[in-house]
Amino acid sequence: MSVRTRDTLGGRAAIVGIGATEFSKDSGRSELTLAAEAVGAALADAGLTPADVDGMVTFTMDTTPEITLAQACGIGELSFFSRIHYGGGAACATVQQAALAVATGTAEVVVCYRAFNERSGRRFGSGVQHREPSAEGVALGWVLPFGLLTPASWVAMAAQRYLHTHGLTPEAFGQVAVAARRYAATNPAAYFHGRPITLADHAASRWIVEPLRLLDCCQETDGGQALVVTSPQRARDLPHAPAVITAAAQGAGRAQEAMTSFYRDDLAGLPETGVVARQLWRTSGLTPADIDVAILYDHFTPFVLMQLEEFGFCGKGEAPDFVAAGALPLNTHGGQLGEAYLHGMNGIAEAVRQLRGTSPNPVPAAHHVLVTAGTGVPTSGLILTGDA
Repeated sequence: MSVRTRDTLGGRAAIVGIGATEFSKDSGRSELTLAAEAVGAALADAGLTPADVDGMVTFTMDTTPEITLAQACGIGELSFFSRIHYGGGAACATVQQAALAVATGTAEVVVCYRAFNERSGRRFGSGVQHREPSAEGVALGWVLPFGLLTPASWVAMAAQRYLHTHGLTPEAFGQVAVAARRYAATNPAAYFHGRPITLADHAASRWIVEPLRLLDCCQETDGGQALVVTSPQRARDLPHAPAVITAAAQGAGRAQEAMTSFYRDDLAGLPETGVVARQLWRTSGLTPADIDVAILYDHFTPFVLMQLEEFGFCGKGEAPDFVAAGALPLNTHGGQLGEAYLHGMNGIAEAVRQLRGTSPNPVPAAHHVLVTAGTGVPTSGLILTGDA
């Protein structure tokens, strides 16, 4: 592998606005309406208007096209629009795309968004019901006939291997669930506000797919989240201190599939996260010791542990003790386990709140925040830094 130098993206774009709908189990509104509400809130937070926007980025899975949303929001001409594939793995990559557009002058103000009725409409947890023929979908033919129909069942394979490799029990996953719900309990926007749990609660929750219990699984949520990205120069005239994009990365591992990568060398790790981690550390010049808060994608608890290890916060198999010790503030909004499941976009918003000092669970003097996107799929990550 050739040696790569630091890229030149860092510090050339920043998140200056965040906005969301309420997080619910039945929004009663279309996904277009949710997206428009979130975008309007984010622009208001940024002190900008629809007329200022000239770029938009979302997920390929989003049902609201950039052009349709621009019309609904009163946005005029667009010079940049883009979509990122692979579900939750797209979250941080939407911001990377926006930053690239801003840094190259392709666009000046870019809105990133994700909106869906995941609980009242889609129900990812109900399993694969129908899939259009595709080369990517062929891989599922090796697992669906044997009962691996849901994301939980796909993750359970890796989770079981992780426990076996490191001589652990499912209580290891409970540490992540308890930490997330502790933060959610003090976050008024969280679905589980006021409802912390204990390890005993985790152990008593019903099996979904062994070794995963109900409290190891993220929520199904209706809602929308939007982020506004522009240059640090323009940010100086806006209401909030910017969250500067210090580093951004995408990553896919060898023999990568979308959540069914059962044939690669190490099933007890997340190689795609390792790809992102190496890029972020190299391009930022930072190390794990420099990170004040981590917002790690938590669709399922085992993958939070594996991410901590891939990023080098602790050794292999040591993440359960690392989380139990509270060694690093983790998912301070409650995560997708406790706040809402918005494909990770609400986690990016929490990173911005931490840097602004407006988080419901603020970490004093937070300066560098690590954010990750979906795991088990081609993924992405960010390091955001407060404006000194």
